Amino acid sequence: MRNERAKRCWVTGAGGLIGHAAVQAAALPPGWEAIALTRADLELADAAAVATRFHADRPEAIIHCAALSRSPDCQRDPALARLWNVEVTRRLAALASEIPFVLLSTDLVFDGTRGNYREADAVGPLSVYAETKVEAEAVVRGNPRHLVVRTSLNHGESPTGNRGFNEEIVAAWRAGRSLRLFVDEFRNPIAATVTARAVWELMERGATGIVHVAGAEKLSRWEIGVALAERHAEGRGLVEAARLSEYQGAPRAPDTTLDCARARALLGHALPGYRDWLAANP
Repeated sequence: MRNERAKRCWVTGAGGLIGHAAVQAAALPPGWEAIALTRADLELADAAAVATRFHADRPEAIIHCAALSRSPDCQRDPALARLWNVEVTRRLAALASEIPFVLLSTDLVFDGTRGNYREADAVGPLSVYAETKVEAEAVVRGNPRHLVVRTSLNHGESPTGNRGFNEEIVAAWRAGRSLRLFVDEFRNPIAATVTARAVWELMERGATGIVHVAGAEKLSRWEIGVALAERHAEGRGLVEAARLSEYQGAPRAPDTTLDCARARALLGHALPGYRDWLAANP
């Protein structure tokens, strides 16, 4: 039964990794109710249906996690990527013009030439996915009430079992596949549950503009794989070191690590390093 005294927040992409984490009771601040929206609940590309549902629900905030987020899909169909990542965001942000709106974005908006990026640093997207996120960010930043949260690789359990980077890696190991992981491509992995709680806290504290929310530890893809193999026996012996110079394909950003000093100041606490989080959550 709906709590009529609680404030209602739409959470789009509730069937995905961060969206799913954001609608769990453990993530919710007191006084809030999450309205979980999956594609089965609401077709976000249907502008009329979205407007009708918005005026019926009258949410007091929106956390927008839904996106076409698999880079190969975006590369194959840039028009579809822009529909989902830019135009859907534009419509939702317009509906939410008078209420808090949070867009989940990515560290891949940067070209990765130096790492430790701050919120004000110039972006340099290398893929269609990243380009659409840069465009969506610009839309959201047009409203001083709204917030962009850039995050990195998120670890977690998704309803479909294939949205977390850890889920993809472990699935490959269970299929007996050895993974060649780059020793010179760096990210700040973080648990989706930590990201979700931080997003709610930032919204509650009235944060606007851009905030980086990522793990405190800079790790290579290979180091991430080794850390996961230590807790998944099926991965032992199936992690091989590779270098970006060996890779042939679309451009890859070598170091998109994020400076999260603003998040620490706003939240009043540091975000955990990935290996520390793994150790604390066996």
